[in-house]
Amino acid sequence: MVKCNSSPGVLKVLAELGLGFSCANKAEMELVQRIGVPASKIVYANPCKQIAQIKYAAKHGVRLLSFDNEAELAKVVKSHPSAKMVLCIATDESHSLSPLSFKFGASLKSCRHLLENAKRSHVEVVGVSFHIGSGCPDLHAYTQSIADARLVFEMGAELGHGMHILDLGGGFPGLEGAKVRFEEIASVINSALDLYFPEGCGVDILARLGRYYVTSAFTLAVSIIAKKEVLLDQPGREEENGSTPKTIVYHLGEGVYGIFNSVLFDNMCPTPILQKKSSAEQPLYSSSLWGPVADGRDRVAEGLWLPQLHVGDWLVFENMGAYTVGMASPLGGTQTCRVTYAMSRVAWEALRGQLLPAEQEEDAEGMCKPLSCGWEITDTLCVGPVFTPASIITYQHSPPSITCSSVHHLSAPPECELGSRNFTFFTARSSLLRTKKRYVSENTWDILTEGRYLWRDDTEIQLY
Repeated sequence: MVKCNSSPGVLKVLAELGLGFSCANKAEMELVQRIGVPASKIVYANPCKQIAQIKYAAKHGVRLLSFDNEAELAKVVKSHPSAKMVLCIATDESHSLSPLSFKFGASLKSCRHLLENAKRSHVEVVGVSFHIGSGCPDLHAYTQSIADARLVFEMGAELGHGMHILDLGGGFPGLEGAKVRFEEIASVINSALDLYFPEGCGVDILARLGRYYVTSAFTLAVSIIAKKEVLLDQPGREEENGSTPKTIVYHLGEGVYGIFNSVLFDNMCPTPILQKKSSAEQPLYSSSLWGPVADGRDRVAEGLWLPQLHVGDWLVFENMGAYTVGMASPLGGTQTCRVTYAMSRVAWEALRGQLLPAEQEEDAEGMCKPLSCGWEITDTLCVGPVFTPASIITYQHSPPSITCSSVHHLSAPPECELGSRNFTFFTARSSLLRTKKRYVSENTWDILTEGRYLWRDDTEIQLY
């Protein structure tokens, strides 16, 4: 989860809801422990760890670590002998967009040997993990991986290991239009768990749902920093008015080496929403979007048909929550994007009992009944809005003098059952705010901030 989105607002809310965190390094462990996550809810899940970071985990009470080879096991034996280990196994992910098994995961043939080595080294192996690469359309891969995990459980039990954790990995889609829907994956996992790890067998099921939680919760606003018109000087090609056709190259403040890295790693094709509405009469031009780096591969999108845009105009991209925050590249000299947090009334009603201690909730009720954020009520505020708890996210890339916002709504869908074990997933769906005013009165700002539900340091709001 931390690698997927390290935004403090997201991590704080998920921590308050009782989720645990899978961390890949010392920085991620430090981050979640800084916001109060206990060591018992942290898994150091990187099977390729630095010795210094293993020692850090030992010092700070993180005891659940993963491994997939003898060398990694030996490092943990020497630097963290009290650790509990999870054996990471390889999967068949030949159809995944981001396959991982070549780099991580032990083959079934090597598992018994690794379990025997762990036993001789007096290290307890307590479970099995696997990770189907992101964007895998082959649902059978989940069934096969769970079946393989059952075999490894039996090997471990024969050798005296107390096996009780099954980690299903991550990569679960967070978009409605995904090739394979989350519900389809969950159904296949349910069936496999019922067959190989039925309810009552004493096994705890873990899953890394970072991408599922955050993908649609963030909307990115980024400005055009440069543009160039390129004439398409091709014989026989002319516009209706007799002019030579052209394509327009727009340079953005972010590129594929930063926030738009999904273009490289997930084969994504970002489609912008224009912040300024264009009229139907405006001509459209062949356009492409490029990042700020002087590199021919820093291409965000091409084949677009857009009206004439200008330097300083803003483009909005939805579903930008996964593997974007904290990914700004130093190559182009850009700064890390600012994040603005907002929450709708519906989400606040669903979550406030878990996000606020009882006494604080009583205080909030005494002041006024929570309504939607002021931005959602009307163009001019005729009703004084109240608290806007911070955990649904507006993602913003702007200097302090410019505001470009969107409001995101959390909904609590019906419970999803994973192998007869009930899990409730909160998912975010975003919609672009399209009111005439993008400002909040100073009085409203005071109301929003005094209730401790908006992190003022992380917020960009124009006052009027």
